[in-house]
Amino acid sequence: MAGSHCREVSGLSDSDEEEGEAQQQQDQEGTGHQSGETLTRTCSLDDVDRKLQSLKLDYTKPYSSPSPSSQNSSPKNSVKLYLHVGGNSPAARWVVSDKLASWAFFRPSLSGESDGEDESPSSSPWFLRVGAKVQARIAPELQLKSLPDLRRVDFIADGVWTIKFPTLEGYREFQNQYQSCLFENTYGFVANEENKVKKVFGKDFMAWVRPEAEEDSIWAEAEGRFDKSPGPLATPTGVNHQDLLEEVEEAANGGGIQSLALGALDNSFLVSDSGIQVLGNFSHGVHGKGISVNISRNSGGAGRSSAPTKALLMKAETNMLLMSPAQEGKSRATGVHQLDIETGKVVTEWKFEKDGTNITMQDIANDSKGAQLDPSESTFLGLDDNTLCRWDLRDQRGIVQSIATEMESPVLQWTQGHHFSRGTNFKCFATTGDGSIVVGSVNGKIRLYSGGSLRVAKTAFPGLGSPITHVDVTFDGKWVLGTTDTYLILISTVFKDKDGREMTGFSGRRGHRIAAPRLLKLSPLDSHLAGTNNKFRGGQFSWVTDNGKLERHMVAAYGKFSVIWNFQQVKNSNHECYKNQEGLKSCYCYKIIPKDESIVDNRFMHEKFAVNDSPEAPLVVATPTKVSSFSTSSGRH
Repeated sequence: MAGSHCREVSGLSDSDEEEGEAQQQQDQEGTGHQSGETLTRTCSLDDVDRKLQSLKLDYTKPYSSPSPSSQNSSPKNSVKLYLHVGGNSPAARWVVSDKLASWAFFRPSLSGESDGEDESPSSSPWFLRVGAKVQARIAPELQLKSLPDLRRVDFIADGVWTIKFPTLEGYREFQNQYQSCLFENTYGFVANEENKVKKVFGKDFMAWVRPEAEEDSIWAEAEGRFDKSPGPLATPTGVNHQDLLEEVEEAANGGGIQSLALGALDNSFLVSDSGIQVLGNFSHGVHGKGISVNISRNSGGAGRSSAPTKALLMKAETNMLLMSPAQEGKSRATGVHQLDIETGKVVTEWKFEKDGTNITMQDIANDSKGAQLDPSESTFLGLDDNTLCRWDLRDQRGIVQSIATEMESPVLQWTQGHHFSRGTNFKCFATTGDGSIVVGSVNGKIRLYSGGSLRVAKTAFPGLGSPITHVDVTFDGKWVLGTTDTYLILISTVFKDKDGREMTGFSGRRGHRIAAPRLLKLSPLDSHLAGTNNKFRGGQFSWVTDNGKLERHMVAAYGKFSVIWNFQQVKNSNHECYKNQEGLKSCYCYKIIPKDESIVDNRFMHEKFAVNDSPEAPLVVATPTKVSSFSTSSGRH
């Protein structure tokens, strides 16, 4: 896999010889269908139709807006189908799989059910069929990438495929029907504007309903207001993988790394099954100090049943909170261990409790992006499915001593927060420099809370159908990055109020001119080569903790790969990825760092560790057994 990508378009060959090779490759690799009846590859389209008709499937109704259907005989449904063969080898290439195939969207519902023209479509999902070789459910997992200039779409369906359209009309018809099918499969409503406004996005998010009409002007204004960072772009388009130079790679003591806790001062830490490994922070990355702290948990203490999976630095990075799931393989903890880093001892085991009842948390976070550097900080935030709260480490009974048993464990003081009755489905959260909070949910919604009120969200961005598994926010609160399994979503929180004042969604209700998001994706080929069972994890901005400083990059893990995007490039409305795109804009320009193991965590070091000739501090990548540091120094371009 190459190290740098920007809308790469490999040549498509039309030779008959390679068409035969494609058929052979499919047979050898078992390329098939993701769902539905398995179809024999040598049968004709008429044979396929007869088999499906014998099952009384209703998929041949003429297309009738707003609900898509199939048109098997129309010339504009004729395409050439290509398959990518050879994987990541030097012989990898696109070959013709079917010179003349017909595409169709169909829904395998029984005859007599809804034809899709009502507001409540059939419960059966929409599928895409291309000739006799491709059949797949319409979903984000297809990783469909559109190349309008080439009248081409790439996607994953037990292999990487390309369909090439002979006419622009055919390409546009496919795109319109695909977007309608995807909307229906995602939200369960017919894809008309009334449903989009009233049932999904809301009238305040018209840019999300019609992104092609409003998005560019809004993003252009955002760029002009907030991207006044001096100097060149850190990762200009077209650079190669040599820009990413590995500085350090070393084995972790004992392996079993669970998480990475980066410090802004002298040290960072690897949290593993066996304990805490201390790393030294330097301008070229992190180095092991040969110091490890074994965590000896008391037999009855909080979170006693498994190794720590989350670490939070506090009190000028002299203390660390360790959260361990109460049950192996689960995500929730009944409390935290407070580790004194200087002595290497767990000094306190705290319990989560409210109104005399033990409760659990699935995540914890600092009060703000710079809170871990505050020596007097004693509070932190907690999150569970329907709970957002603030905890205080100061025991109401006075100074906390080492506690030996659960009966004597001090209870964290619930100082602020709210337990919502139901429906929020919180999953992850992060804080801004001023303590505002962004929360991602399983239903895809992203909510913004001011630091002073944890009860009512100031803004609630609608979901795009995929659960938010991780969330981050810039120091100034103007940009939010949400992670889903198949893409990252970048949202500008900036809007103008009724008086024309510029605000963010953390400080007031959003206005009608809030921008549609942009999506960060892997190309279908890269996603397939990285392993289609993998998912995006832990999307992060680079680390800034000073007002006026701007984040430069975003990074996320995908299986064994760290994927890096240039933040300024993604925000640039004139970026080549966005040319002629319809709907929500997707960026496919990124750099990839491959590792030998699945990546546990990857984060940029604090901005203070960027050297003079580098626009960015080093990136630290942790796998279960190793930790590596990489530099994007402009001096090496």
